[in-house]
Amino acid sequence: MARANAKTPTNRDETASTAAPPAGYSLKTGRIAIRACSPQQPENLWPAKSFVGEVVPFEATVFMEGHDSLGVTLLLTDPEGTQQKHRMRPLAPGTDRWRAEVQLTAEGSWSWSVQAWVDEWATWLHHAEIKVPAGIDAELMVDEGAELLRRAAAETGSAPMKSAARTLGDATRTPEERLAAASDAKLLAEIERNPIASRTTLSMPLELRVERTRAAVGSWYEFFPRSEGAKRLKNGSVKSGTFRTAAKRLPDVAGMGFDVVYLPPIHPIGRAFRKGPNNTLNAGPGDPGSPWAIGAEEGGHDAIHPDLGSLADFKAFVSSAKKAGLEVALDLALQCSPDHPWVTEHPEWFTKRVDGSIAYAENPPKKYQDIYPLNFDNDPEGLSREILRVVEHWIAQGVAIFRVDNPHTKPLWFWEWLLGEVYSKHPEVVFLAEAFTRPAMLRSLAQVGFQQSYTYFTWRNTKQELEDYLTELTRESADYLRPNFFVNTPDILTEYLQFGGPAAYKVRAAIAATSSPTWGVYAGYELFEDVARPGSEENIDNEKYEYKVRDWAAAEAEGRSLAPYLRELNRIRSEHPALRQLRNLDVHWSDDDSILVFTKHLDARFVRSGQSDGIIVVVNLDPHAVRETTVHLDLTRLGLEHGTEFGVTDLVTKASFTWSSDNYVRLDPYVEPAHILSVDYRGRRGEGKAQ
Repeated sequence: MARANAKTPTNRDETASTAAPPAGYSLKTGRIAIRACSPQQPENLWPAKSFVGEVVPFEATVFMEGHDSLGVTLLLTDPEGTQQKHRMRPLAPGTDRWRAEVQLTAEGSWSWSVQAWVDEWATWLHHAEIKVPAGIDAELMVDEGAELLRRAAAETGSAPMKSAARTLGDATRTPEERLAAASDAKLLAEIERNPIASRTTLSMPLELRVERTRAAVGSWYEFFPRSEGAKRLKNGSVKSGTFRTAAKRLPDVAGMGFDVVYLPPIHPIGRAFRKGPNNTLNAGPGDPGSPWAIGAEEGGHDAIHPDLGSLADFKAFVSSAKKAGLEVALDLALQCSPDHPWVTEHPEWFTKRVDGSIAYAENPPKKYQDIYPLNFDNDPEGLSREILRVVEHWIAQGVAIFRVDNPHTKPLWFWEWLLGEVYSKHPEVVFLAEAFTRPAMLRSLAQVGFQQSYTYFTWRNTKQELEDYLTELTRESADYLRPNFFVNTPDILTEYLQFGGPAAYKVRAAIAATSSPTWGVYAGYELFEDVARPGSEENIDNEKYEYKVRDWAAAEAEGRSLAPYLRELNRIRSEHPALRQLRNLDVHWSDDDSILVFTKHLDARFVRSGQSDGIIVVVNLDPHAVRETTVHLDLTRLGLEHGTEFGVTDLVTKASFTWSSDNYVRLDPYVEPAHILSVDYRGRRGEGKAQ
């Protein structure tokens, strides 16, 4: 992992003749061991990930034999080739772990290495401050210090070093008087800039891919364009909405603070085996079918459903979204209806059964007769090139974000190839993996290039589950996996939401919006649509199979909408940069198994205002009962000393309190089930005790 010299591929320290290994050995370590560097991916097969504006903790384990003091520097090179140097500081004593936090400001490929050296000055000073007062080799110790400074001054020309060297070498003074020169502030500042080092060792370089901010930070809103502007006719049928009617909804979505609008597939829908309401097999003449059954005589993945409009209408929709401050995310669902043109043009792209029929999608006992999966083994190059062509087509129409349906049902090599091809030409493009699958595949999809991932968040509802999962995502996998915390989807209506009432909807939204830099909402969440199809985890009368006619304005005017709360959450996210980071989440403690506590903190060095940004989130996970408890904070995680009293303000209710390490809370789910508290680092005190 380490090498002795940046220009030397061997692990030899050219400053020490005894550093060479015995003949015939090729060592993996340098003169100083530099191990477990992070960020990096497991196995280091692909670069670790970051994003513009992220504060990245660069870490390494650095040690060597004996008791010499060590110094460690991060050498960080930006995409333009400019190198930065950042001193790394030791973490917990005895761990040999070192860290430097750096905020990255440019897209592209960064490289970084860790440089370690024996800190001759710190080593000498530690021994001198023990021996000289004790009268142990006192004259010898100060003479050695003087020699160190003379050598360093000869190399740097430093006046403070020359002056201190003269004092330390002045035999007319007592050893104690001579040692005092080592504490001179100007000298210490000079040595900080120009360390007195030996046995310098450099780690092997690592790559860090820094992508645009939207690759990791955003608020998503999903809606079906065919439902936005849909009208119920006098005969009971429903007329489809269009891109033009859906565009009228965009200002409301942007007004709630969302910055990505995600559309399910917009392509022609097959008629063969079309699904009816609630996933039934008997679709009527007015039933629109599932948008995921892609392809009909009107076209396939590069075509638009005629009910929605034309390609020009879609481009106008994208333009309207941009004017509203929104990006459009398009669904990339690599599957076909039996009517898709590919079925007749490229039957080799599908799996045939022994009776000659094409295998449709199944998840026994579930059957999806309206969908044919793709087979990547018969003509991998032809199929891959065609999918790349489809993606390039939509990029040309102004789409820079794709939500990928079921990527875990396609080969991992394909995603590595496709995402690599797209990134090389269009580094701005973001792919979100809808991979509700086993951890190995979910993580691997992120590792090969997906910028974002759906997660198991919707199924983590207890305090212990959330504490463990938030810690995993912000610590264990943060070098490559960026979570997108959708609170619901057309496929997911959890029991917690089905039976928790409006409080449950507030709780899940508050946790998602404050714990993850990216979160999402599927339309209908703000209307508390909580009735499931019997025996399933999906909404009854599911929008996947029929139009939904909703009156958003009336619901909000009558106080039946969560939209004002979602608007507040997104406002808070926009005003507090700590919430737009992933790695800075810390779980704290409460005396109640239903009270979740976590914080996010961003040091003043990385905040434009010049003041630290600290957020404390306390959530009552029980949507049915008032909970009272004491929460316990490790204030060092907020940049404060233990026992400090400080003011906090609830960013939703605007109430102010005085807090410290231990704090009483009372959370009523029927009023406000969560505190989202901003820490006042200026010393302002609150107006009462926390409630």
